[in-house]
Amino acid sequence: MTNRWDSNKQVITLPVPTEFSFSENRNYLSNAPNECLIRIEEGRVYKAISLEQVPIIVEVSVGYEPENGLFVRLLGNDEASLCESMRNAAVRYVRDWFDLDTDLKPFYQLAKTDKLLNGAVDSFYGLRNMGIPDLFEALCWGIIGQQINLAFAYTLKRRFVEAFGQYVEHDGERYWLFPTPVDIASLQVEDMTKLKMSTKKSEYLIGVAQLMVEGKLSKEHLLDIGDHKKIEKLLVQIRGIGPWTANYVLMRCLRIPTAFPIDDVGLHNAIKYVTGAEAKPTKVEIGQLAEGWKNWESYATFYLWRFLY
Repeated sequence: MTNRWDSNKQVITLPVPTEFSFSENRNYLSNAPNECLIRIEEGRVYKAISLEQVPIIVEVSVGYEPENGLFVRLLGNDEASLCESMRNAAVRYVRDWFDLDTDLKPFYQLAKTDKLLNGAVDSFYGLRNMGIPDLFEALCWGIIGQQINLAFAYTLKRRFVEAFGQYVEHDGERYWLFPTPVDIASLQVEDMTKLKMSTKKSEYLIGVAQLMVEGKLSKEHLLDIGDHKKIEKLLVQIRGIGPWTANYVLMRCLRIPTAFPIDDVGLHNAIKYVTGAEAKPTKVEIGQLAEGWKNWESYATFYLWRFLY
């Protein structure tokens, strides 16, 4: 099954794997408190993205029959002026965002005999590791979320986006785009601390933006490295990025299947929830529980997180 554009080139139908549930993925997206980058209305998901530096809104929905695939409509600005390369870029973005190209059959097979994952797969069948395709956004979100509760992290993200990002207007609504490295690299720390961002996080965010503007850090370069541990080693050398943030980016942006934030508090709490234990597991215990997850550590973590988030 191939991508199909309609006659006016503004709606495309994307084929989806059998192991895919639009409702499970939409429910995951709708669970985020105070999310500023995604809008969900009447069962449709909306997100503003930049296509060749032109801001556009993607609307993602599904027909009555799931096998019909995902319907992707492009909105905002002058839709008729979108060239073929921009439409193709929109397709790549949505496929990456919904992780449509990963074959989950082997993961579901191993989950059948795994006491932690069996219930997770039954509960969330068809859920994908919903990605953050933009490296700068993924790094910033990892940094913003460090050592604070999730609700405040989303509040800080909204302030950050609305202070320094751009937006597209459509039918009287604003759809925000995440700030680019260029937007952030020249800022002063004081520009961010007034948003109640800590001084250190402000410095980290500006530093990452400067590295990307200078061409010293890019998604393409990290993907070219390919190896999980080598990418992690490179990322943790950047000020403000520790093993947790590095593995979060490996999971959500770079799609490295072996990424495993073993020190993550949410993972510990999810395992405690599933097992019914009185105490959170130790790192050694998690390592033992995860022995059967080889090459699927990222998906195992994401599915366990789903019990909590």
